[in-house]
Amino acid sequence: MDRIRISGGAKLNGTIPISGAKNAALPLMIASLLTDDTLTLENVPHLADVELLIRILGNHGVDYSVNGRRENQEKGYSRTIHFTAHTIVDTTAPYELVSKMRASFWVIGPLLARMRQARVSLPGGCAIGTRPVDLFIDGLRALGANIDIESGYVVAKAPKGLVGNRFTFPKVSVGATHVLVMAASLAKGETVLENAACEPEIVNLADCLNLMGARITGAGTPTIRIQGVDSLSGARHRVIPDRIETGTYAMAVAMTGGDVLLEGARSDLLETALDVVRRTGAEVTQINSGIRVTRNGNGIAPVDVTTEPFPGFPTDLQAQFMGLMTMAKGRSRITETIFENRFMHVQELVRLGAKISLSGQTAIVEGVPQLKGAPVMATDLRASVSLVIAGLAAEGQTEVNRVYHLDRGFERLEEKLSGCGAVIERVSV
Repeated sequence: MDRIRISGGAKLNGTIPISGAKNAALPLMIASLLTDDTLTLENVPHLADVELLIRILGNHGVDYSVNGRRENQEKGYSRTIHFTAHTIVDTTAPYELVSKMRASFWVIGPLLARMRQARVSLPGGCAIGTRPVDLFIDGLRALGANIDIESGYVVAKAPKGLVGNRFTFPKVSVGATHVLVMAASLAKGETVLENAACEPEIVNLADCLNLMGARITGAGTPTIRIQGVDSLSGARHRVIPDRIETGTYAMAVAMTGGDVLLEGARSDLLETALDVVRRTGAEVTQINSGIRVTRNGNGIAPVDVTTEPFPGFPTDLQAQFMGLMTMAKGRSRITETIFENRFMHVQELVRLGAKISLSGQTAIVEGVPQLKGAPVMATDLRASVSLVIAGLAAEGQTEVNRVYHLDRGFERLEEKLSGCGAVIERVSV
């Protein structure tokens, strides 16, 4: 099993290319089930979750081809992939595949809309809370689906097709918003989704669906309107740059010091998080080619944050920010409001010398002058990269185990960091 080995203390200087967003690519790939034409997606990241979803889509009959790589770019960073679901051969998404990645449950929406039936295993994914599928089921039922739970599977049927309706999410859910937007695109009549998620990934999906012939307005606001159409066509669409990767590397620079261009990054996708990074003492500037992050020798200022749905501070950056705060000059408070059980990285950061205490869903971090390298273990995707951030500034050597979590969401992380001067390598054991 691979590990990441880091010798801390080096500043980061150079350029880091920001990959396409995993959280945008996955629903876009699933949208290929809505049409028998080819959907071409540009800027698809090379990640374990993407490869797994390709397998899951193949199980339903989706063919795919990869269009090489961009000229003068190192192989593996950005791909153009063509997805063609000309014939759906199976409307069942089995447990052995869905249990490995929660987002694969989202195939239920397009399968139900196009094929009028779907049988999808209850999901798995990162161990950061229950994240129930009630909102998905309630929303699809509002569109006229008959849904039962049978032996760990959600069995959904709509023999006469889905019918537009008004549905209000009792709480904001990115996944359920993705699914209902896709399903409603082929429903009869108008669907109005209220209290919908506003994340940029929702907008990216709606833009793609509109290119395919859907009629969606209001994406990026709490009220989304979808006028159902009889069928969708193929399209060519680009995955937005990854705002979580952008925020992660911005925090890494704030941790180590240095001067890094996050090439291709867009500040409008994570303004709140970048403002928090500025408040720690780093300089963050949008320029034509991306976002430039610099920090001189000044110490890291403590900042309190609370995770919130977009446009608030993202839960997917909470662990990374905690890693940064371990060496702040003072006390910071980090409150998690989106997921329970998302503080599993705390004990591993403590192994590096961090001083962190928990009070319910709030972590109190007392900054220390220096972290010390140690063996640590990743518990989930975002927690794993928080350990990398801490290790970059820790004295001595840090080994991060179970890095398959990292491979799910960060494309060639050790190469990007080492290209900016970090002493980091992947070790196969």
